[in-house]
Amino acid sequence: MTPKEPSKIFATVLGTGTSQGVPVVACNCDVCTSEDPRDKRLRSSLLLTINGQNMVIDAGPDFRQQMLREKVGSLRAILLTHEHVDHIFGLDDIRSYNWIQKNPMEIYAEKRVQEAIRRIFNYVFAEYKYPGIPKMHLRNVDDRVFAIDGVEITPIRCYHHKLPVYGYRIGDLTYITDTNSIPDEEIEKIKGSKILIINTLRKEQHISHFNLEEALAVIEEVQPEKAYLTHISHAFGLHAQIENELPENVFMAYDGLKLEV
Repeated sequence: MTPKEPSKIFATVLGTGTSQGVPVVACNCDVCTSEDPRDKRLRSSLLLTINGQNMVIDAGPDFRQQMLREKVGSLRAILLTHEHVDHIFGLDDIRSYNWIQKNPMEIYAEKRVQEAIRRIFNYVFAEYKYPGIPKMHLRNVDDRVFAIDGVEITPIRCYHHKLPVYGYRIGDLTYITDTNSIPDEEIEKIKGSKILIINTLRKEQHISHFNLEEALAVIEEVQPEKAYLTHISHAFGLHAQIENELPENVFMAYDGLKLEV
């Protein structure tokens, strides 16, 4: 099938939290005790609905809860940014989709991430397969553009401290998480995006995530029509307060946010 640009992308922000989520266990800070639902953040993930098909970027420990909340009855594929727990530990819950759709779930990831999946979910790939285990079909991602059902997807090489990770551009939407460095040639791939969703951990500098100043610098360089901040720590501050401090085209993402491109 010849790759083509999707006519319309519907995106739902499934989660906007860090590896611990918000509220953080045993924390009594203003953010963790906030009654604003926008300050309740599951682990970061994005649902894309394109040409009637659903795809998810990352499947962390809250995957089941997110799929139930958004009533996702079918799932075509899962794209992974990297192998950290908060991005892959929900993969066991693809079993219901295996059963309903009568096929393995296609999991798109680079070779290193595939190796981690084979190690962590070793029972999925064992010679003797216990009844009812998840079924996965691992698909390779590298720096080349690829397509799922004719929809082009551009991997964006980023760095999570020293760990190479992938962001993804689909049509005019780009999703970047767990990143503190993007090479110049990869920035060029993001330019022209109408919507940029980018990780912004907090105001203070961090070893492996963009802080607010760094994320705003990327946004300024890329010049999207709108940008949304995700992978947000409880140390960042209250949603309502931070959003008032942002440029007019930059917004705090929140769980359940729906976008159309």
